[in-house]
Amino acid sequence: MINCLIIDDEPFARELLQGYIAQMPGLHLVASCEHVFEALEVLQQQRIDLLFSDINMPQVNGLEFIRSLHNPPYVIFVTASPHHALEGYELDALDYVVKPVSFPRFMKAVNKALAVVGSRPAAPVAAAPQFLFVKEGHSLRRVLFEEIYYIEGMKDYIRIVLKNQMIITYLRMSRVEDQLPPSRFIRIQKSYIVRLDAIRAISGNEVELYDLPEKLPVGKQHKEPLLAQFGL
Repeated sequence: MINCLIIDDEPFARELLQGYIAQMPGLHLVASCEHVFEALEVLQQQRIDLLFSDINMPQVNGLEFIRSLHNPPYVIFVTASPHHALEGYELDALDYVVKPVSFPRFMKAVNKALAVVGSRPAAPVAAAPQFLFVKEGHSLRRVLFEEIYYIEGMKDYIRIVLKNQMIITYLRMSRVEDQLPPSRFIRIQKSYIVRLDAIRAISGNEVELYDLPEKLPVGKQHKEPLLAQFGL
């Protein structure tokens, strides 16, 4: 069984591909995603063999997303624009399908995938990622967990503070918290998530961090879980 993932910001396009995949034996749809950040979470958590990706999407387009992945799955681009076909094939895409997509054209693309993906040896289970991807400008940046001191939430944006740099990106705190391992990060207040081994001291309702001058507030409901991490 080939595990599939759809990325397309158009609901109708996702529904069409979902219906086509349901009619094809040998394909299993793992998830259907509206944007690349949602898809990235799926890729980090499950094995995906085949990706059906649109190209023209807000924030990060499909080509940029595939380029950002260290070990991407096989890709079939499904797009309204015929102008990126060369770039798609340069990324070793199995096929480049122009919308509107008929079922016979979809079958042709999938048959290519079945021949290629089905002959590939089963991949070992991937180790848990030690990084997250965030949008920076017009590209995706990989940020290692060990580089992060803390993350501050600012409505629909977050500020990721590194030793000598900060990154501000459009992402909700709840979404980034889901991507961080609880063994390494803890929320100390509604607006702050801190890397545990970056904490130098806990003083009253504040934490001090190594290498950084600022002190961060600790919320009342977060104080006890924070102390428990250090056996206090």
